[in-house]
Amino acid sequence: MHTIELLDQAVNLAKRLGYAVRQDFFAGCGGGGCELKGRKLLFLDLDLTPEEQLDQVAAVLRGEPAAAGIPVSRELGELLKVRKIA
Repeated sequence: MHTIELLDQAVNLAKRLGYAVRQDFFAGCGGGGCELKGRKLLFLDLDLTPEEQLDQVAAVLRGEPAAAGIPVSRELGELLKVRKIA
């Protein structure tokens, strides 16, 4: 499966988990998830490559216990189980 398709699936999963997704140009300096006044927000930096955007969304989803209960494609499920070691 292509990165763009996985990114689309990941963003849709975030929305299903209650995230309001904002896609904008943050000059490569922004992005990620947060909660503000009880509202979940996911900022996706369009200045990043699709792979980097997917990493941002996956990092947020890995921190969501409810994500484990939602059926996803095999590829996305594998991605969400993998943790990068820096």
